[in-house]
Amino acid sequence: MSLLSEFREFAVKGNAFDLAVGVIIGAAFGKIVDSMVGDLVMPFVSALIGGKVDFTNMYFVLGTLPEGVANNLDALKKAGVPVFAYGSFLTILINFILLAFVIFMLVRYLNRMKAKFVAEEAAAPAAPAAPPAAEVLLAEIRDELKRRPA
Repeated sequence: MSLLSEFREFAVKGNAFDLAVGVIIGAAFGKIVDSMVGDLVMPFVSALIGGKVDFTNMYFVLGTLPEGVANNLDALKKAGVPVFAYGSFLTILINFILLAFVIFMLVRYLNRMKAKFVAEEAAAPAAPAAPPAAEVLLAEIRDELKRRPA
């Protein structure tokens, strides 16, 4: 089998398409979670802490601050100053926890719906099985013999 035909077989299989759809939906879902954290959760965290808090700008400068460089994270990174940016990590950690929780709730809901569907399907009366062809033929012969005069 040639490399091209083997690749075509792989790409056309459902697994590759399912994976591609999952990655695309995951990326879009990640943006939703980022917005949820930045626009909905972090304002409440800031209010609880007591003031406007932006975790992404929380850092420690490791070493000396060069002259002429502004003391903000972007300028320090551009200048190549080593920075321990723990705020970015906290934001990503909160994103991960929220994403994991939302996925957990979704899977939990889907499992409950699946169990409910399976239970309903099991409780539904099964349709009677069709009699074998030989029995149908014998019943037709019996009915025909009953109709004939003796």
